[in-house]
Amino acid sequence: MTTEKPYVIVNHTKALKLHHSKIPISDGSVMEIVIWELPQPTESRPHGLKYRLNYSLPNGTTLIRYDNELAKGDHKHIRDKEVAYLFKTIEQLFADFYDDIQANGGLLE
Repeated sequence: MTTEKPYVIVNHTKALKLHHSKIPISDGSVMEIVIWELPQPTESRPHGLKYRLNYSLPNGTTLIRYDNELAKGDHKHIRDKEVAYLFKTIEQLFADFYDDIQANGGLLE
């Protein structure tokens, strides 16, 4: 009698970096955007993306940050306040990020 041993298939595929830019702004602020495509969607990242969009003031303080930490899901930081964010598309993510920068006194160039 032959018994087959059970086995598990583990996906070791890494996330694929889709975008990374670090842009100095004329007033000394810095905008950094990093977006990864995950091997598969997760419960906290059903869109299959991991991202961090950050705008720091010249003194290093965060003015705006959009990210989706594993335990927290999609959310944004405006100065020292953290609120949930409803992710729709990458294009909308960028538009919302830029709008929040400008609405809070940041520059885009």
